Amino acid sequence: MKNAFHRAATFGLMALLLPSALYAAPRADRIIVHKQARTMELMHAGQMIKTYKIALGGEPVGPKTRQGDHRTPEGTYLIDSRNVNSQFHRSLHISYPNANDSEHARRLGTPTGGDIYIHGLPNGYGFVGAAHRARDWTDGCIAVTDQEIEEIWRQVENGTRVDIRP
Repeated sequence: MKNAFHRAATFGLMALLLPSALYAAPRADRIIVHKQARTMELMHAGQMIKTYKIALGGEPVGPKTRQGDHRTPEGTYLIDSRNVNSQFHRSLHISYPNANDSEHARRLGTPTGGDIYIHGLPNGYGFVGAAHRARDWTDGCIAVTDQEIEEIWRQVENGTRVDIRP
């Protein structure tokens, strides 16, 4: 009985001392946003890690065509930077506009806009939580709760591919 207790105690202590990285979920190598379904999937090696419900820009149907249209872009981008001091609870910058977006805007004679992020709620409004998804409210960004952006922040590295689909 004494040996069994010692083995259990030793195993428990070892579990506490092992690096938490051994238990961490794999990092995302791709993000897929489904605008119509209002979902965002974190993927690793073709397998879904987690799905989040999202809010989009105030005019969510169709691709972003110009600055100030309140649309979330559609296309393939990268996470190219992160901002811990954002006006929102953390934000991951999406590399909009890409070459296609820039060419389209040039043909229309309008500026593309920019500053498209995956972000949490405005600072000081974290208490709103999931209720923020009741309507699309961003200027073209992809919004999640503060708790969710914390998870995403840890799972997504700069350089991660982002596919934003209609």
